Amino acid sequence: MIIAEITVIPLGTKTPSVSKYVAKAVEALKKLGLEPELTAMSTIFEAADMSVILKAFEVVHESVFEQGAERVVTTLRIDERRDKEGSIKQKVQSLVSAQNSMEF
Repeated sequence: MIIAEITVIPLGTKTPSVSKYVAKAVEALKKLGLEPELTAMSTIFEAADMSVILKAFEVVHESVFEQGAERVVTTLRIDERRDKEGSIKQKVQSLVSAQNSMEF
């Protein structure tokens, strides 16, 4: 599974709030059949195929222009591991496990 993190920043808007733009972008990801997870600074999702990740990037980027932004900055980070299966849930569980085994 490929894990991706996407951040979209609309520029040239009348308000400093980006909530409505992000909400529409998340809906666009859901329409692709993805299950986006929102964080305070970005959205993460996973897909089995790189073409889906890249399509999601395009859809999110365009969704913000469709809402009237004059300029859009979109950042995509991809974590693809080919030596074993992984997922967002698995990565978080691995981190929690590592934290629980540490002695402070």
